[in-house]
Formats: sequence, C-alpha cells, structure tokens
Amino acid sequence: LAYDLLEVEGDDRRAWPLSRRREWLAEVVGQGVGGVLRLSPTVDEPDWDGLEERRDEARDRGVEGLMLKRLDAPYGVGRVKGPWVKWKVDPLTMDAVLVYAQRGSGRRASLYSDYTFAVRDGEEWVPVAKAYSGLTDAEIREVDRWVRRNVIERFGPVRSVPPEHVFELAFDGIQPSSRHRSGIALRFPRMARWRRDKGPDEADTLASVKALLRAHGPERSTS
Repeated sequence: LAYDLLEVEGDDRRAWPLSRRREWLAEVVGQGVGGVLRLSPTVDEPDWDGLEERRDEARDRGVEGLMLKRLDAPYGVGRVKGPWVKWKVDPLTMDAVLVYAQRGSGRRASLYSDYTFAVRDGEEWVPVAKAYSGLTDAEIREVDRWVRRNVIERFGPVRSVPPEHVFELAFDGIQPSSRHRSGIALRFPRMARWRRDKGPDEADTLASVKALLRAHGPERSTS
C-alpha cells in the first residue's frame, strides 16, 4: 500500500501539502508500477461521531486505530506532533499474576524489571504475557526487593517467584497462537497498574482470557 509521495523524478515534494501529494501519488499508482502498488484507502466520514465508529471497528480489522492527517500539512521528518495523530482504540485489559522475573537492560540492568505473567488453568499457572513497562521506578524497586527475597527456582537469568502479586495488563490486541502454551498472544502488553487490592484467586483465568479472544480476536487464526 502506498501512503505518501516524497519525491518525483528527483524533485523533493515533502513541502507540498498532503492533498497535492496524494493527487500525485494516485497518478503514480494509477500508472501501474508493475501491478505491485495500491493506493492506501482513506476514511470518509462527515463528523467525529462517524470517525469514532470507524475507529471502534479497527480491532476487528486487526489494526490499532485510525491515522488522522491534516490535508494542508507538509511531510514531517521525525516524530513531529500536530499534523499527524494516531487515534488508537482503547486497550483491552486482564488481571494476571507475576510468576517469573529477570533483570532489565540499560539503567535497569541491576533490577528485576522484566516480568512474565500467568493466569490459572485449573490448578496450574499458565504464562500469557511478558511486560516490562508501566510501573513507576519506585514500584520496580519494590518488586525487585520482593523478587530477591522470594526466589523459588533459577533458570539462567530468570527467577521464578510465588504467584502472589496481581497486575492489570493492558494490550492493544489478542490473537490465537500455536507457539504459546496458553494458545494466545497479546499485542504490546504493558502493566497498567499493580492490583494490590486483589489476591491471585481474583485474577483472570485462561478460560476468561479465551473468552476475551473470542470477543475481540481476529477472525482468522495466526501463529
């Protein structure tokens, strides 16, 4: 899919407004280009209510949301804010239990800051996601101290811990996966909050996660 046109026969067009660049792009794509390129679709809605409905359909199409672009804007280099806005769907959430931890990288290389979370399947804890972002530095130091005091087993750099602490995980999508023991894979999981108000018996189960998959997963199975 072709989304933008930056140059035509050596002539830099990035300073042109998006509306004119799209016109040229449509012309270039219309010339065939070996039958490889297609013009990216646009969303045509008269108001914000219509746009919001289209955004809410994004997860069903396996995408994060809508990309809003000003038609009068030039092409910005780098992470320019304002002319382009990524309008993402609200994340899905689940409550899962911390079962493994390992040290992070960079400034967190000395702290156990990368975690694996699990949900219960009968009497067994089944890992469903790994996450390392979302907690404050103070919370990470607190978890680090707890991990060091409560290691059950060591697997190289990984430490297993008792399934005691519940965390709310937020993620952008869920899909079936034959590569994961749980049978599911999460898109961009992160820690939304530490659920100190919940015990492990109050966390989600594999059955409830699979119900979430049936409700919000893609129609086709992906590994």
